[in-house]
Amino acid sequence: MPIASPEIYNEMLDRAKAGKFAYPAINVTSTQTLHAALRGFAEAESDGIVQISTGGAEFLGGQYKKDMVTGAVGLAEFAHVVAQKYPVNIALHTDHCPKDKLDGYVRPLIKVSQERVAKGQNPLFQSHMWDGSAETLADNLDIAQELLAEAVKAKIILEVEITPTGGEEDGVTHEINDKLYTTVDDALRTAEALGLGDKGRYLLAASFGNVHGVYKPGNVVLRPELLRDLQDGVGAKYGKQDPFFFVFHGGSGSTEQEIRTALENGVVKMNLDTDTQYAFSRPIADHMFRNYDGVLKVDGEVGNKKTYDPRSWGKLAETGMAERVTEACGHLRSTGTKLK
Repeated sequence: MPIASPEIYNEMLDRAKAGKFAYPAINVTSTQTLHAALRGFAEAESDGIVQISTGGAEFLGGQYKKDMVTGAVGLAEFAHVVAQKYPVNIALHTDHCPKDKLDGYVRPLIKVSQERVAKGQNPLFQSHMWDGSAETLADNLDIAQELLAEAVKAKIILEVEITPTGGEEDGVTHEINDKLYTTVDDALRTAEALGLGDKGRYLLAASFGNVHGVYKPGNVVLRPELLRDLQDGVGAKYGKQDPFFFVFHGGSGSTEQEIRTALENGVVKMNLDTDTQYAFSRPIADHMFRNYDGVLKVDGEVGNKKTYDPRSWGKLAETGMAERVTEACGHLRSTGTKLK
């Protein structure tokens, strides 16, 4: 199947919310991690989301220039070609873009999609994230309004993060403290500024104690039941049941119960990066340790080309990451839900 059209992506999100499941959103940094994500979704018979962070885009742009837009466009164009060989619908998304990188990342990418739509084509990406969590909520929402209007012109969806996610991702850092919990007032102000679909569709990354990266049990207190308060508080004012489509950030390491509670309260997308990074790298480390004398020319020897050929360990890495993506689909209840 091709990369999801705007209509298919909207249907995917609607079905997820109605069915109380969510799509894993897998961060990718190469053509190989892209294939691993696509394979994992295909083996789970689940549609899914593949996303590129600013750091991932910079890496994809090459270390000579490190151009984020070039890197993101290049992988997205590649994805539009290779995704046709996989029997699932895939949406392309950009992850976590703070204010100082908007002009060098999200705004140019929205323009690319606007130009494609003007020619009668589908947008290059299906959604983009604006991470204004480091700004005041007023400034955050002002920028979100501007971006949402531009996204509508490109037939794409905006994701907004209105309050911080703890930990660090691509240089954006937030302390783990009480600020990691979105309030009903925060949600009401968001609805007032962005509407509830009437001004354009958006996904909401609300905070309920989420933290990026790796953490041990007990260090983070997730409260996914808080999402119900946000749905009910805003729903009561606007006469609309469960108005928000939520995103779960910092999903690596979450318990199945925490995930289930989040799904019941409107989460339709859960970001997964740390766990899939490890699942990709672990088989490579194993290969290198097992074949030390082959991958290195030790003591004047010639090594073993079959072991240092990138394909030998790359295939193992792809398999490991694909298995983790398939597992995530099971946790999020998206297994077997692909659109026909």
